Amino acid sequence: MSAVDELYPMPCAFCRISSAYPHEPPSNVPVSPDPERVDPQCHLILSTPLVLAFLDIMPISPGHILLTTRKHYRTLGDLRPVSKSDDTWTARRAAEEARDASRALGEWLPIVSRALCKVTGIEDWNVVQNNGERAAQVVPHIHFHLIPRYQEGRQETQRNGRTDWGTLKSWKMFGRGSREDLDDDEAKVLAKKLRDAIREEVEDTDKAKL
Repeated sequence: MSAVDELYPMPCAFCRISSAYPHEPPSNVPVSPDPERVDPQCHLILSTPLVLAFLDIMPISPGHILLTTRKHYRTLGDLRPVSKSDDTWTARRAAEEARDASRALGEWLPIVSRALCKVTGIEDWNVVQNNGERAAQVVPHIHFHLIPRYQEGRQETQRNGRTDWGTLKSWKMFGRGSREDLDDDEAKVLAKKLRDAIREEVEDTDKAKL
């Protein structure tokens, strides 16, 4: 049994979230989703036909968001085009779905990033995507981490006789040692602010298209 299987012996956690929170048109931003539809709670901020976003339950910093595909793909490599050796209708359809999911990830990453910056006030953040357990992928379902980096998370260091203000106190990106469980009460407030900010970003984007 792999390390991932030991950590997640149950069906895919993100697929359970996808099933619990179906897309509810016309809006891609849910109004007031019930976080207790799944256990542990899910603080949803985006629900489109192709992608979802929600708060990480063990955030590296406040506002840590996960953006994932609604359909199950294990890694980026699974978002594949049609194979020359399998040009059946089923294969072409699967390739179209993978292409649409890829485009949706690319479309929503900047929007969610801008909303994150607006709500948290940060200017620096990481966008991280892991593939496989040796690359620190714990949930075997493709997802992107959006991790805020706050000014108070920096420290002054001396390098070659000069001060470097940009070094983080810890460059550790993953692992339980540097993370704490998400506080559900605080998460409810933060998730609402993020949903409102995403909604504003979408409205601004739509206006710019006119």
